[in-house]
Amino acid sequence: MRADAFLAATDALPVASLDTLVGGSGLVVVAPHPDDESLGCGGLIAAARADGRRVHLVVISDGCGSHTHSRLYPPEALRALREAETVRAAAILGLGAEDVTFLRLPDAHVPSDGPVAEAAAAAVAQAAAACGAGAAFVTWRNDPHCDHRAAAAIVALARPRMPGVRVYEYPVWGWTLPLGTEVGAAPEGLRLDVTAYRETKARAVAAHESQTTDLISDDPQGFRLEPDMIARLCGPYERFVAIPA
Repeated sequence: MRADAFLAATDALPVASLDTLVGGSGLVVVAPHPDDESLGCGGLIAAARADGRRVHLVVISDGCGSHTHSRLYPPEALRALREAETVRAAAILGLGAEDVTFLRLPDAHVPSDGPVAEAAAAAVAQAAAACGAGAAFVTWRNDPHCDHRAAAAIVALARPRMPGVRVYEYPVWGWTLPLGTEVGAAPEGLRLDVTAYRETKARAVAAHESQTTDLISDDPQGFRLEPDMIARLCGPYERFVAIPA
């Protein structure tokens, strides 16, 4: 199936309740970069916390690839900034700082296999166990960013350590794939109605100021989220593609 048709099909997935999506348990969200959690799962996290569920967020990379030419924010300062933004965003969604784990793997160089990936997989499994996760959520394996694909691979490595935990993938950058890109079979999965949490999600996304504003003003080549992309991901539904065991 082509990517454009696949993603259009995710907009027609059945709408389900939180119980149907997750089961009666907590959940773990895996984000390749600081901000992916808010973009792809902000409504889910807010809904789960409002329902009294435990949620743990695992951020895989250090996020230092977004502004590589800034003198005001060299790598260590940029990492600290992006982690602080993530903690603020998580708080808006209902999480405490203790509910967030930063693995700090190198942005744009997250491995899909090998010892480092296995260690990351163990950390994901540990987070899932700690919050009694019934489901794990990670970026779509066909997202064009290498770290998004690697994050999906890490969760696949973690799956044998998480018996009974459902796995879903959420697209973030899929809409930028070239037309005609083949991505496999039609999606199966569910959508979650996050209408009640859209404003909360938008505030969480906005908390990532380094990615949404000109906060880092000395790197003209630095990354910035486009308003159209934010609007697409902050609609009334979040899409979750089910990955069979």
